[in-house]
Amino acid sequence: MMYSFMGGGLFCAIVGNILLVVSTATDYWMQYRLSGSFAHQGLWRYCMSGKCYMQTDSIAYWNATRAFMILSTMTCFAGIIAGILSFAHFSAFERFNRSFAAGIMFFVSTLFVLLAMAIYTGVTVNFLGKRFGDWRFSWSYILGWVALLMNFFAGIFYMCAYRMHESRRVAGPR
Repeated sequence: MMYSFMGGGLFCAIVGNILLVVSTATDYWMQYRLSGSFAHQGLWRYCMSGKCYMQTDSIAYWNATRAFMILSTMTCFAGIIAGILSFAHFSAFERFNRSFAAGIMFFVSTLFVLLAMAIYTGVTVNFLGKRFGDWRFSWSYILGWVALLMNFFAGIFYMCAYRMHESRRVAGPR
């Protein structure tokens, strides 16, 4: 049963990490109409009339969102490594439980995504949303929220696996 939780957590984490990378790298966080034509923007570029341009402005909320998304991706990747290693049993690491470490890393990754999404949402709704009358969040943004859920559930699964391992260890051999 413990391995089922770890397998489910690993699946959620891998999917979540892929979604984080796609969400961070793509240009569809927000779509809007500008001068009669459609435009869209991501964390790195904005596109208007079929041409894309780099975001050269160093605006604090973009930098913060970018940083938290990158930190989340890196933390999730480290959690995946710890999660894979938790399937192995090394006696040298008996005092260090890798499933617990993986769960914590997935929760930290979730926190970083939450911060990134909250910053972007707050600024977009309160500033950009008022500047562009006809706008909406787009699929890259939505993938960020889905990645948050996947990382959260990965953390839950790994914490359940840790609790099962600890309850077996305390109960002793049967």
